[in-house]
Amino acid sequence: MFEFIRSHQRLMQILLAVLILPSLVLFGNTDALRSIGKEEGIAKVAGVPITQAEFDLALRDQLDRMRQMYGPQFDAKMLNTVEARQSILDELIDRKAIAAEIAVRKLAIADTTLQDKIAKSPGMLKADGHFDNEQYTRLLAQQGMTPVMFEQRLRQDMVLQQLLSPVQAGAFVPKTVADRFSAINEQEREVQMLMYKPGDFAAKVKVTDEMLKAYYEKNSAQFAIPEQINAEYVVLNSEALAEQITVTDAEVQAYYKSNEKSYTTEEQRRASHILIAVSKDSSAADKAKAKTKAADILAQLKKKPEDFAKLAKENSDDPGTKEKGGDLDFFGRPSGMVPEFEESAFKLKQGEISDLVQTEFGFHIITITAIKPATVKALDEVKAQISAEIKKQKAVKAYAEAAETFGNMLYEQADSLKPVAEKLKLKIQTANGLTRISKPGVPATVEVNNSKFLTALFSDDVVKKKHNTEAIEIAPNTKIAGRILEYKAASKRPFEEVKASIQAQVTATEAAALAEKEGIAKLAALKAADSTAGFTEAKMVSRLKNQDIPSAALLDLMRADTQKLPAFVGTALGNAGYVIFRIGKVTAGTPDVARRASEAQQLANMQSSQNMYAYLELLKQRAKVTVNKTAVTAPVTAAP
Repeated sequence: MFEFIRSHQRLMQILLAVLILPSLVLFGNTDALRSIGKEEGIAKVAGVPITQAEFDLALRDQLDRMRQMYGPQFDAKMLNTVEARQSILDELIDRKAIAAEIAVRKLAIADTTLQDKIAKSPGMLKADGHFDNEQYTRLLAQQGMTPVMFEQRLRQDMVLQQLLSPVQAGAFVPKTVADRFSAINEQEREVQMLMYKPGDFAAKVKVTDEMLKAYYEKNSAQFAIPEQINAEYVVLNSEALAEQITVTDAEVQAYYKSNEKSYTTEEQRRASHILIAVSKDSSAADKAKAKTKAADILAQLKKKPEDFAKLAKENSDDPGTKEKGGDLDFFGRPSGMVPEFEESAFKLKQGEISDLVQTEFGFHIITITAIKPATVKALDEVKAQISAEIKKQKAVKAYAEAAETFGNMLYEQADSLKPVAEKLKLKIQTANGLTRISKPGVPATVEVNNSKFLTALFSDDVVKKKHNTEAIEIAPNTKIAGRILEYKAASKRPFEEVKASIQAQVTATEAAALAEKEGIAKLAALKAADSTAGFTEAKMVSRLKNQDIPSAALLDLMRADTQKLPAFVGTALGNAGYVIFRIGKVTAGTPDVARRASEAQQLANMQSSQNMYAYLELLKQRAKVTVNKTAVTAPVTAAP
């Protein structure tokens, strides 16, 4: 019992996460949304407007989610597209349409149904079968929720499931369709392959300068060099300021004294117990019977204390510790035990056995098997840690003071970073080849790759007037500013510089064309007169066992008409050449019961998704949705 109680908290947190997170994926808090603004909105669903304020709120929420997802790489321009804003509006419309249908159907969840749902969740019941309301309330509080908040969300989620579950569960794929689908996957074809490789035709290609120049002009984007900047920059952050900060021994000593408790390990006790379980709601007779049994065990222990583990295995009602002789391992204060148990355990001496201790779980007999006294780490042990913490705190304070100076000096002395660097003792660094677009895959710790900084660096004022950028916040307590050392306008690599690579590309393309032409001619000849000359050895191929055949060729191979064998089919592979397949035999393949069941489930899932989409579209039709298309075209400004 107690072993379970001590691990109960983490289990319940996981349980609540499972219960809470899926809530309102589509439904949302529509009542709250309805209250945002009464003006005519950007859309109307079942006569209820989606106001501009409501849309802006959803947009802000999406911006916040993306800001958390992308961190320093976040840029509000990601949502500055009609498609992105239309997607947000579509989600709001879906929510409103579902809410309208729920209202029309008058769907609701009874209090008894809701209570039963919560009570049947794993770990919500005490050992006596009663609901553990204290634990329930405490765990919700850890999630920042009250029972009312949680139950409202859960109720809405259950209503949503009540509406949508029949649609999802109604997906049905006939067995004949599923079997036919699996049979197509299992079908095997005996195949021989004849490959026409571009490399075999390269010697026949004649490339002229005119062809190369034509390619160069037609594909000029391949040879474009984007505008680039060589820049210098300074970074203001807590780490840079921390390097300038010193911490005295007196400060360390004072911090240690005021936080001594942080370096103290409280007394730890190792206990074992025997539990004779009885609930607080049991009858007086049952309680008396349990107490008598516990008293008898205690009497035996008074005579032979060394039998504690043996008697715990034989009699204890705590399944978590029974087989361990009642051992609860070490614990301190607070212990996670019920108050009566903890108080008794910390009064006993090592080796001493308690009298009967009554708790809400029954009667306990407790013994202390080991004691670890409280210890305090010496100052020398934690001096470096304390010094680092003080320095960190000072750096945060120093950053707040320096940030304003940083921004002001960049503006007041706009032609150089040197004054602000000297004032704040910052290092001037350089970066070459910066472009307007941040490079993907570069760690967020590389400050100059930040999209907001690059946007500022390529602004007209910075490029044309060679001014400093403003102070750009790229992370918490981190600002960066820069200026241009050299600007290189967008250009194009000279023809002579790329001529060799163009020659290789043109040659490969022309060779592939010759290979395809030769392959097509051969395919026509084979259809007229069968021949296996030049073909590889035969192998069995299916959609499940494609034997490394390119996907485009496999598609042509498996859909080729095989009513008359041998059958031939050819596929152009672009610069990889041309391939011809000779199909000599077709077999049904070997059915796999497990795979067929999996494929049938996949088909059912696809049907379920299609049903859900169709149902949402139907709900929107019923709700007579109207949309003001121009309302989602305005630019987005990131929330501060």
